[in-house]
Amino acid sequence: MSKTAPHTTGSAGPRANAHTLDVVHVNGDAYEVDVRGHHLRVDQPTDAGGTDTAPTPVELFAASLATCVAFYVGRYLTRHSLHRTGLRVRAEFAMAEDRPARVASVRLGITPPPGLSGQSHAALLAVASHCIVHNTLHQPPDIDIELVP
Repeated sequence: MSKTAPHTTGSAGPRANAHTLDVVHVNGDAYEVDVRGHHLRVDQPTDAGGTDTAPTPVELFAASLATCVAFYVGRYLTRHSLHRTGLRVRAEFAMAEDRPARVASVRLGITPPPGLSGQSHAALLAVASHCIVHNTLHQPPDIDIELVP
């Protein structure tokens, strides 16, 4: 189970093998994420009080899973000298209707490149189910939220 109890004091110093990203407020409900010098923005739809200038954090969560699956499938195709042209992953997610607020389900549909054999289809599904994000969702990490100076 994840630890999510916030702390009022603590030190969020660097840990061995830790990866870091920074999130800063832009305006309203918009935030900018800096990941290794790459910048992306998150916002909320107008009906939720945002300005709809970017995807929501939850949409990026689903996108993270879908792109991880696409990456793993794409690497499989390359290892087997198969083309990635036409590869597509579609994510659909539904929010829980009860509390706490969360994603209740995610459905991924993989459209493989045309002309792959049935044996390759089965292998693609096996590879897709072992991407890092998928594995993380099945074995969630410990999460520690704390205030830092």
